[in-house]
Amino acid sequence: MKKVIVGVSGGVDSSVALILLKNQGYEVEGLFMRNWDSLINNDINGNPTLENDICTQEQDYNDAKKVCEKLGVKLHRVDFVKEYWDYVFTYFLEELKKGRTPNPDVMCNKYIKFDLFIKEAKKLNADYIATGHYAILKDGNLYKGIDENKDQSYFLSQLDKKQLENVLFPLGDMKKEEVRKIAREYNLITKDKKDSTGICFIGERNFRKFLTNYLPNQPGTIINIKTNKVVGQHIGLMHYTIGQRKGLNIGGTKERLFAVGKDLNKNILYVAEGENNEYLYSDSCIIDTLVLNTDEKITKCSAKFRYRSKDVPVEIEYLNDKELLIKYNNVKSVTPGQVCALYIGDRCIGSGIIKEVRKDGKKLWYLL
Repeated sequence: MKKVIVGVSGGVDSSVALILLKNQGYEVEGLFMRNWDSLINNDINGNPTLENDICTQEQDYNDAKKVCEKLGVKLHRVDFVKEYWDYVFTYFLEELKKGRTPNPDVMCNKYIKFDLFIKEAKKLNADYIATGHYAILKDGNLYKGIDENKDQSYFLSQLDKKQLENVLFPLGDMKKEEVRKIAREYNLITKDKKDSTGICFIGERNFRKFLTNYLPNQPGTIINIKTNKVVGQHIGLMHYTIGQRKGLNIGGTKERLFAVGKDLNKNILYVAEGENNEYLYSDSCIIDTLVLNTDEKITKCSAKFRYRSKDVPVEIEYLNDKELLIKYNNVKSVTPGQVCALYIGDRCIGSGIIKEVRKDGKKLWYLL
C-alpha cells in the first residue's frame, strides 16, 4: 500500500482530500504546517484573532485534528515559522519596499509547501504528498483544475518539474460544491468553514496596520497624471497597487480615480480618472525569476497576469537566459511584482515575475 502525506490546513479542501485518498486505498497521514507565529496575528482592529479564546491558527490545527480523528488518520505537526519568515515574508517585505505588488502565496508554495513539506514527508516514508489545491497533474505536467472559479494552477506556476514529482491533487477534477457535499456527508467540522482569503498562513487582518509593524508608513502626494495636480495624500506607496480604486480616500471628483503608477524616488502615487483610462493599459512586459517546464522554445501561448484575470494571447521573445519579453494587445493593470503564468491551452508551462511594464516599446515611466 502506497503512503500519502496530506498537507492539512484545517479547511474543507484538505479535509476532503484525506477522504478521497483514503477511499482510493492509500495509507494516508496528515501533516499540519505552522508557518506563522499566531501571537502576532491581529484582526482588523489590531487585536489578536481569537476564536473561543484560541488564536485562529490554533483553531485551524484543532479543526485538522478533529477531522483526522474522525477519519482515523494520524496527524503530524511541523513548525516552519523561521523558514516562512526567511523565504516568504522577507521576500514579501522587500518587494513592497520596491513599490511592487508581490504574491507571497506563490512563494509559499515554491519554498514551503513543495520544498520543506516534501522533505518532511520523506522523513515519514511517504511515497506521495498531496494537497487540497484545485489543479491537475498529467504525465508530470500541471493543468488547470476543472472548476474555473477555484483553479489554483496560477499559484503553482513557479514549481518546477522536480517539485511536482510524486504529488497528488485529488480535488483537481472536482468543483467546490462537490467538495462541500462530501464534507457534509461525512459531517466534518470543516464542512461549512469559509475559505481563507487572507495571505497564506498570515490570515485576514487590517493589513495596513499590520504592515506598519515591519515597514514604516511614508506619506506622500497623490497626483492626477493627466493634470499634474495634487489631488490628495497617500499613507505610503506600499499600500497601493495598479488599478486600485478603493482606499484612495480622494474626494471632490466627478469620475472615480484609479491608481495608475508610482514614483518611488519622489514618493508620488499617480492616479487617473475612469476605470478604462489609457494609463492602465500596456502592450508588453519583461518577466524574470523564470520557471519553464517545457523543452520547447515556445513563442506563442497565453498568459494570466493576476489570479482570476482572463488568459490573454501573448508572443514571447527570449531576451536572455533569465528574462523574457511578453508581448500582448492592450492589457489592463499589468503590475510589477505580480506573477505572469504561461499556458498552452489548460496546461501551465511555468511563469515569471513581472519586472518591467512597457508600452510602444518603452518602459512606462510612471510604473516605478
